[in-house]
Amino acid sequence: MDYLEFKIKCLDEFREILIAELSMIGFDSFLETEEGIDAYALRSDFDQAEFDEVIAKYKDEAQVTLEEGILPKVNWNAEWEKNYDPIAVDDLVYVRASFHTPQPQYKHEIIINPKMSFGTGHHATTFQMLRHQGQIDHQGKRVLDVGSGTGILAVMAHLLGASSVEAFDIDDWCVENGNENFDLNVLETRMKLGTIREVNPSGEFDIILANINKNVLLDEMEIYVQLLKENGDLLLSGFYTEDIEDLQACAKQLGLDLVSSQSKDNWAALILKKTS
Repeated sequence: MDYLEFKIKCLDEFREILIAELSMIGFDSFLETEEGIDAYALRSDFDQAEFDEVIAKYKDEAQVTLEEGILPKVNWNAEWEKNYDPIAVDDLVYVRASFHTPQPQYKHEIIINPKMSFGTGHHATTFQMLRHQGQIDHQGKRVLDVGSGTGILAVMAHLLGASSVEAFDIDDWCVENGNENFDLNVLETRMKLGTIREVNPSGEFDIILANINKNVLLDEMEIYVQLLKENGDLLLSGFYTEDIEDLQACAKQLGLDLVSSQSKDNWAALILKKTS
C-alpha cells in the first residue's frame, strides 16, 4: 500500500511537537532531517483536513514549509539504516543501532533503534545530557528520567551503575519504543505513560534527568525538587542558551545551585544541585 510523504521544514524546537501532533492523526513513521522532519502516513489513514489543521496551527510560529509526495512500499529498516549514523560522545559512550558494528574501544555502548521517538544522541540536547551524565556518579544511585523518549538517558544511567532507574513519557509510541530499547540494552525497568503529575513517581531520587523544553521545565521544576534528595543532582536540557537565565532564576528560588553548564549549536544543558 502506498505511503504519503511530507518533507517538512521547521524550526528545530518544533520537531518533537510536530511529530507528536502528526502521530495522533494517522502518521506512523518519521525521519529527522537537518531542516526538519520527513513524515509518512498510509494513504488510507490520511485525513487532509486534520493535516491542514496541524500545519496551520504551527505554520507561522514554527516557520513551516512542506513538500508532498508518494512512496510506494516503504522499507523502513532500509530508511533507518540510510539516515541513522552511529555517534560517539567523547570516549564515554558509542550510540548505535542494532544494524551497526560494535565499537568495543568505548567505555560504554548503547543500542537505540529510534523508530518515531526522539533521542538518538544526534541532537545537541541529548548529546550534552549524555556528556553531563558521564560527570555524575551514578553508582548505586536512584535515577528518574523525565520525558524519556527512546530511553537513551535511562540506559546510560543503568550503564553508569545506577541501582534503579525509572522512566516515563507522555506518548505511547515513545513508551513502546523505549521498552524495546530497554530490552536491547538489558534494562529490566519498564517505561510508564503519562506526565510527571500523572505518573506520580515516589521520591526520593539521587539524580533526575529532564531533556524536554523550557516551558515544561519551568512548570515542573518544583516537582523535580520535591522528588530530589538533599545534595541530589538535576540535569536539564532542551532549551536555548538565551533561556539559561530564566532556568537558573527558577532553580535558585527552589534551592538549586548551578554546578555546570555547557552549550552546543546554541542548545544548553545544566547540572543543578539541591542544597536547601
